[in-house]
Amino acid sequence: MNSSPLRTQNPGLVLKDVMTPREAARYLSVHVRTIYRLARDGEIPGRKVGGSWRFRRHTLDEWLSGSNPAVASPVRRK
Repeated sequence: MNSSPLRTQNPGLVLKDVMTPREAARYLSVHVRTIYRLARDGEIPGRKVGGSWRFRRHTLDEWLSGSNPAVASPVRRK
């Protein structure tokens, strides 16, 4: 596994593969509470590690595009 972060066109911006809820919210341009709600409801792919949520960038990309049925969002519960 490559441990170096991915760099973007902006030299000051570094994209990490594993993100905290705050980083995932910034990446998806949503409020951090939205990330927690989606994770809690099982609508966004993530894992709890030591009591804290973590999200993989490429998994969020797949979820957002809907290209991978394994990470597609489930039907919303009422």
